Amino acid sequence: MKYLLLKHYRGGPAPTWDWAPMDQWTPQEVDAHIQYMRDFADRLKDSGEFVGEAALAPEGTFVRYDGEGRPPVTDGPFAETKDLIAGWMIIDVDSGDRALQLAGELSAAPGPGGKPIHEWLEVRPFLTEPPKTVTE
Repeated sequence: MKYLLLKHYRGGPAPTWDWAPMDQWTPQEVDAHIQYMRDFADRLKDSGEFVGEAALAPEGTFVRYDGEGRPPVTDGPFAETKDLIAGWMIIDVDSGDRALQLAGELSAAPGPGGKPIHEWLEVRPFLTEPPKTVTE
């Protein structure tokens, strides 16, 4: 089964986040974090569980059709939160339990002082068939 792992980062301080935003990390801390993710991806490539990954720029916009052909564009990527999706990884694993195990490992990527940041990862299975409708 394929799963999408969404990496969420915090754009500012909040009590639910144990670490400073990445723009406050030293270059060595950023390098160590990125190296951890590269090593993680390489291990999944070796096991055949890796499908793809990408980092995302913090800039973005929202676009929505307005019914008149002029889509309104707003600042983004998120209108009401300081969270941002910083990147994603697609994995192909045998079970949901394996997806959760790998997400937990990725959550341990180092941050300030080399300590695991325990970041939140969103784990989403790919939809493999249209949703079933409930009939009464």
